[in-house]
Amino acid sequence: MEKQKIVVALGGNAILSKDARAQAQQQSLKETAKYLVKLIQKDYQLIISHGNGPQVGNLLLQQQLANTKENPAMPLDTCVAMTQGSIGYWLENALVKEMNKVGIRKNVATIVTQVIVAREDHAFQHPTKPIGPFLTEEQAQEAIEKSGSTYVEDAGRGWRKVVPSPLPIAIQEQQVIQTLINNEIIPICAGGGGIPVVGKELDGVEAVIDKDFASEKLAEAINADLFVILTGVDAVSIHFGKENEQQLKQVTVSELEHYKEEGHFAPGSMLPKIEAAIQYVKARPKNKAIITSLEKLSEFGEGSVGTEIIFD
Repeated sequence: MEKQKIVVALGGNAILSKDARAQAQQQSLKETAKYLVKLIQKDYQLIISHGNGPQVGNLLLQQQLANTKENPAMPLDTCVAMTQGSIGYWLENALVKEMNKVGIRKNVATIVTQVIVAREDHAFQHPTKPIGPFLTEEQAQEAIEKSGSTYVEDAGRGWRKVVPSPLPIAIQEQQVIQTLINNEIIPICAGGGGIPVVGKELDGVEAVIDKDFASEKLAEAINADLFVILTGVDAVSIHFGKENEQQLKQVTVSELEHYKEEGHFAPGSMLPKIEAAIQYVKARPKNKAIITSLEKLSEFGEGSVGTEIIFD
């Protein structure tokens, strides 16, 4: 019997909170690996994607600060590739160590993944994707004056730089990823939403693709049985933070679209997760999406977990 395939999308903020040191991020991923290995123990075939918003923003800042004629800064698409490699290495290393502890012998492979976007995507004229550290309004204004970049207030948590975020069209390395799955190897792929490329020549462009939308394309491409988006809460809520807050356990696509129209989900926070989940279930009506926290992964297969999105 073929194993159930689960695409798990990890958030970049789950890897880096306040401490940007490599050791701190590696420690976070050691904790993450413990929960992921519980799914492997239950004999699911895992396919892991991850965000990189904080990491790619910090790397871009480092590149710009060290920019000289002799040592020029790397462009944003290359910085995405660099963070795919570093986060992939940390996560791959943590997973193998955790599997060894529980007696599982499996291979893990990080795939530097290119994601095809449209050159004419309107996102290139309207940057919206937050990357990098949270700044105060004063710090953001200073950065705007120095660099001319765009900074916006991000969900009440501070100000962040925003860059173009075109919609993903296809996963260039789809066949490579499928080959790994067929051989029961755990792929870490589409990191940071993938490296954005355009045209037949796959030219890199300066942008960051939303990792939830890229992960959805990945889940579609491999026909995952389950598409899991991890976030900071156990389940999606309507009237969030209010007295009448209500958690959603199982919800249909049409119900979720109704709540979306009512404005229950914050842009740049829960909204892209909701939209990606809806998109996946519409594309694969027999399958489902779940939005939940990392900590709830250990409960998979033992009843209802998080918010489960199903087709009407």
